[in-house]
Amino acid sequence: MPLSTQCQDDDKKYVLVASLDNARNLSNILKAITFKDHAIFTATSNGLQVTVEYCKTLQASAFIQTEIFQEFTIKEDLVAFQINLTVLLDCLNIFGGSPVAGTSTALQMCYKGYGYPLTLYLEEGGVVTVCKIKTQEPEELIDFDFCSTNVINQVILQSESLKEAFSELDMTSEVLTITMSPSRPYFRLSTFGNSGNAHYDYSKDSDMMEMFRCTKTQTNRYKMSLLKPSTKALALSCKVSVRTDNRGFLSLQYLIRNDDGQHSYVDFFCCPDEEGEEE
Repeated sequence: MPLSTQCQDDDKKYVLVASLDNARNLSNILKAITFKDHAIFTATSNGLQVTVEYCKTLQASAFIQTEIFQEFTIKEDLVAFQINLTVLLDCLNIFGGSPVAGTSTALQMCYKGYGYPLTLYLEEGGVVTVCKIKTQEPEELIDFDFCSTNVINQVILQSESLKEAFSELDMTSEVLTITMSPSRPYFRLSTFGNSGNAHYDYSKDSDMMEMFRCTKTQTNRYKMSLLKPSTKALALSCKVSVRTDNRGFLSLQYLIRNDDGQHSYVDFFCCPDEEGEEE
């Protein structure tokens, strides 16, 4: 690891040090949740979680487990800060965002604690660039209270199938209606746009359906403006888990495979469009 010595001189001062041989493994995951400028970074001994919220109705989190990193050292039970996600991505791609065969950008992230910047050491082809990004005190995140014990319905699909569905549905629709049921139509996506009503159905026995577990018929509406940010994660993923709980809250969990074949997860939580249902 070319950057392994960068933080050694001040090693005792850092509460968090994380290293990657390939910075793209981090930047690709972060792109999947970049729909607002600022994000909350939360690090524990299990790994790094990056969370973005929008209007208290949508929350997206990317979790990068410790196994993804070549080095992951944390000296506190919890390390948290807020950072400009757009600036961080610009720094991670400072050598160019497109991969070149046989080359990769090595990364080492170092953080001294509250009030200090996040320091990035990036190396490619023997050239080292140092970036320091201002951090802020993290804002309190909304607890969507999405508990697995309250999940009513869940399906796991191959992502290609969901991409196909979105390409055929009318994206001018203000809402997407999701119907999940133990009987027909099983799993249905519906839109109501300029071209009229459109439905896309999945059979529980479909080749694209890896798991079907529905216990109760539910039909919920979600604002399309809230779901569109998740299409970035969909484009990068190979599988997606769709869950709804007893309140109609929606969970979309995307399985993303990085350049090294390792897996990370991106979660989106979305409130149902209750106003639309009342209308």
